[in-house]
Amino acid sequence: MDIRRVNEDFAVAGQIGPADIAEIAAAGFKSIICNRPDSEDGAVPHDSVETEARAAGLEFRFLPVVSGNITDGDVREMAEMLEDLPRPVLAYCRSGGRCLNLYGLVQKMKG
Repeated sequence: MDIRRVNEDFAVAGQIGPADIAEIAAAGFKSIICNRPDSEDGAVPHDSVETEARAAGLEFRFLPVVSGNITDGDVREMAEMLEDLPRPVLAYCRSGGRCLNLYGLVQKMKG
């Protein structure tokens, strides 16, 4: 698992699975956001990750974003999640790139 920290409050990673949750919690993360639709090839169903995350005391949100098609609604919803969730937050998708792009758009929207 390759966690890339953007700042002290936010990091991104490629696809994670239930077995990664203990390491994520040990790294100090308080919340996880899944930006990968379950229908994508190779995606681990988000509910299996969510079950382990909640069992470890982490918050979990599911915001499936289609690769290459981030909408204004996606940006607004991500901004709300980042505002409300305990930090630091780890967001994941296939490679982490989609999460990083989404985070950049949230920062741009905030001005």
